[in-house]
Amino acid sequence: MSTGPTPVDLKHLSRQTMGDQALALEVLGMFRRQTEGLGERIRTTDLQSRREMAHALVGSARGVGAMEIAACAAGIEKEPADEESIMRLVSLIHEANEFISELS
Repeated sequence: MSTGPTPVDLKHLSRQTMGDQALALEVLGMFRRQTEGLGERIRTTDLQSRREMAHALVGSARGVGAMEIAACAAGIEKEPADEESIMRLVSLIHEANEFISELS
């Protein structure tokens, strides 16, 4: 495993799951299922729905330690028409889900 930053802060997640590795993997799996297809949905929906999806994503991303996703989603929640942030979020979600798949 690389020593550089990862899409998910595993130390944070370990604290959230009290060191239970099986629980951490289960939580990551739920996060991956939640975010599968979210990029396309958030890109194509109306602004209010986009704001609501971004708001929900902020909390779950923080919970698993996906802080870049949380920050990007928080920005979209405030500025739901920001196409650059939306495309960044799509990329971050893809990167995180690839990372999670490698852990499983």
